[in-house]
Amino acid sequence: MGMYHKIKVGERTISPIDWAMTPDMSFGTFESWGGRERVRNNKEMVYYFFIDNWGEEPKLCLMERAVKHARVVAEIKAPPELVKNCVVQQGTSSNYEKSYAINEEVREWLIATVLDEQGDSRLVVPRREEVRSEDMGAPLPDDDLLVEVKTVALPAAEAIVNDEDIAGILERWNFFEAELNPSGRFDNFLVDVGVPEVVVDRRTSLMWQSGGIDIGSIRHIRAAITRANETGFAGYGDWRLPSLEEALSLLEPVRNGKGLYLHMAFSREQPFIFVAAQRKPGGYWFVDFKQGRAFWSSGTIPGGFGRLVRSLR
Repeated sequence: MGMYHKIKVGERTISPIDWAMTPDMSFGTFESWGGRERVRNNKEMVYYFFIDNWGEEPKLCLMERAVKHARVVAEIKAPPELVKNCVVQQGTSSNYEKSYAINEEVREWLIATVLDEQGDSRLVVPRREEVRSEDMGAPLPDDDLLVEVKTVALPAAEAIVNDEDIAGILERWNFFEAELNPSGRFDNFLVDVGVPEVVVDRRTSLMWQSGGIDIGSIRHIRAAITRANETGFAGYGDWRLPSLEEALSLLEPVRNGKGLYLHMAFSREQPFIFVAAQRKPGGYWFVDFKQGRAFWSSGTIPGGFGRLVRSLR
């Protein structure tokens, strides 16, 4: 019967609570072909509690999750020691893993204190989302400016890249990477070509999509690229996935105003993107602009975003 507890969030009643769902499991359920089951219905919502330990103090939160939708709908004002003890029980974790499952003590406190008719709704603080237009930064220089730029030709073909190859790639091109090469810097020369959907880097002779493709499987991303080429996105029909090197060239050594290691001219809506590189014995490579790194994800078809690129040469 635990699946049918209710919680009042403002004027809204949310039910059921999924006690089996965790932050780790949500990736396998919604973004990859792993996990306990695969959710394919874009409208199907799952609600679960988790500990958000990204800030100075851990917080107990309620998550609303779907295939293309994830947001914290409320913070629960639980006793601080209860939440901290739950974090301590997690043991040592990676810098990239700061969202934790709740333990049995937190679950029992929730049932006794905030859930169902007897729950104290004053302890449930709704998170209100601000609707704002995205800041794309200062205007880029016009492409017709007569500025001499030393160009480089980055590898563009699909590739097999293994873990031990990453350090050499970063060193060869002096790409920034938050852990492996924090002092690296690849200087792009981004220009405006009069088409709002794209940004051109004259240093690499690449035209980039300034936005991107919504989260999905690699199969979904490739189908979206095919559609973009068939419809002539931004007037061209030769769009593709970037190589690992091409995507790494966009990493900037300082986070921008959107919290990404990326130029402001690119949208924040694609925090990590697929690249045209696989790992042996398994996995797909991504470039993560939020954490400033290259990483691979296990599983046959992991979930990620896409950002189109085409060569000008």
